Amino acid sequence: MKKNTWFIHLILIVGCAIIAFPILFAVIKASQTRAVVLSPSLIPGTELLFNFRQVWFNANLGQFMRNSFIVAIAVTVGKTILALFAGMALVYFKFRFKQFVFGFILLTLMMPTEVLIVPLFDLISQKPPESWEVFWLWFRNPVKVWLEPGRYGFGWANTYWAIIVPFLASATGTFLFRQHFMSIPTSIADAARIDGASPWAFLTRILVPMSVNTIGALAVIQFVYVWDQYLWPKIIIRREELQVVQVGLNLIIGTGEGVQWGYVMAGAIVTLVPPMLVFALLQEQFMRGFALSDSK
Repeated sequence: MKKNTWFIHLILIVGCAIIAFPILFAVIKASQTRAVVLSPSLIPGTELLFNFRQVWFNANLGQFMRNSFIVAIAVTVGKTILALFAGMALVYFKFRFKQFVFGFILLTLMMPTEVLIVPLFDLISQKPPESWEVFWLWFRNPVKVWLEPGRYGFGWANTYWAIIVPFLASATGTFLFRQHFMSIPTSIADAARIDGASPWAFLTRILVPMSVNTIGALAVIQFVYVWDQYLWPKIIIRREELQVVQVGLNLIIGTGEGVQWGYVMAGAIVTLVPPMLVFALLQEQFMRGFALSDSK
């Protein structure tokens, strides 16, 4: 086996080089001038810091990243809290149609966001009713509700609410916490119940400390997912100062000729840093959160 270790290492080195090549290519092109960036040259240039400054200040990448931070942190925290509550309810509470509810939650995993774009856009962008009386007159008429299901909405277009609230519920997080809570011995819940612990105390003092790895795994998944969102913010947000970073990169590219590809590559490198930092900080929890063992 020792004689073949060099061959295994060689394969791993080649694999790492292939995976890292796009990032290395972007760094090299971000350092080149506009006259060289479109050439096949892979010689690093001297414009790296200049391109970073230009894309950060002149192309408003800093503002786009601030917006993405706000949205990503809000969605990650909100999804984690709601998934904790939902997982706890599905495991430790008894109510009618519990299995049906869980099956419906799993069913939503098969419906990508793109399928819900049109009804979600109507719900978010339509203005709310003038009063409860107007809403009630519409709601109590089944014909109007059936023919005009999207007549009223929340009126959240061009706000942070539009790109935060629709993604607070997480079927993936609910499934992860449910499976994790089911792996916890029931004797712990029985002991807490005998000691008189309330559901809130049981959640905060027992379940949360035992679920650090699952929370970390879900946080990584959701942060990266929200950070990479493009389609929904592009549709629902029209104000450039509220756009997220992925749409901001597209705005840097623009249309037509004269694209500053050095700026674009520099912006792509900057936007890679936050997800990489989150994964690096929570890598251990992420790996343990998906470990198929009782020790997680």
